Amino acid sequence: MTTKAFLKQLLYILLFVILVIALVNLWLRFYTNHGQKLVLPDYIGENYNEATKDAKKRSFRMSIDDSVHIVGKPGGIIITQNPNPESTVKENRKIYVTTTKYNPDKITVGSLPTLYGTFYESKCKDLSYLNINCSIQGYKHDSGAKDHILEVYYNGKLISHKNGRDNTVEIEKGATLDFVLSKPDGKVLPLTDYRCMSLDQARFLIENEGLVIGTISGNGEIKDEGTAFIVDQSPRSKPGATIVMGELLNFRIQQNKPASCK
Repeated sequence: MTTKAFLKQLLYILLFVILVIALVNLWLRFYTNHGQKLVLPDYIGENYNEATKDAKKRSFRMSIDDSVHIVGKPGGIIITQNPNPESTVKENRKIYVTTTKYNPDKITVGSLPTLYGTFYESKCKDLSYLNINCSIQGYKHDSGAKDHILEVYYNGKLISHKNGRDNTVEIEKGATLDFVLSKPDGKVLPLTDYRCMSLDQARFLIENEGLVIGTISGNGEIKDEGTAFIVDQSPRSKPGATIVMGELLNFRIQQNKPASCK
């Protein structure tokens, strides 16, 4: 047992055992580290391409599960991720994300609710649910109720009016429609000469025409304003004169009928 050959063989056995133990330890270390638990970063709010590069460095895979349009947000931004940020996962885990679209969703005019003849405020509320904004472009005289929709424009094009609408036009969500609304005043009327009429008589005609009496001044003592006679008016009437509905008419009156009135 003390021979040189025996000791040499014993040394070989010891070296073999040490080598096996080292290899087993190395394998165990690799085995236990492989598939280790990692903390998932928060990629929400980041650009998808940049987040994908970072995930790859961390031994994760990224996949787009869905895309949605959000008004005011650029495309390619991560808005949700699964698993959630800060989750503990194994390496090589696939991360499913929802990103914003680069191009906005569109809706045809034919898919919109009725616009012409409806009340502006309530219709804008309906359109807001479709991510469509409203703006008042102007007003036009109409014998109907005030602030009802007469015309609708999109990017300068008339898309809805009293004769129908263009149902093929596509509107981007987040865009703005321009409206022309009704107003009872604004109509141009011939200007009547109210001189020599009693104030009550003039009032009856003025109310039927949609005009408004402004100031009334008197010449001398006025006992009964309604029976007093109009001796002057502003604006004054002349051949071809007109007045805009809603404009004020101012009168000067006197109690007795002027001699110049027949």
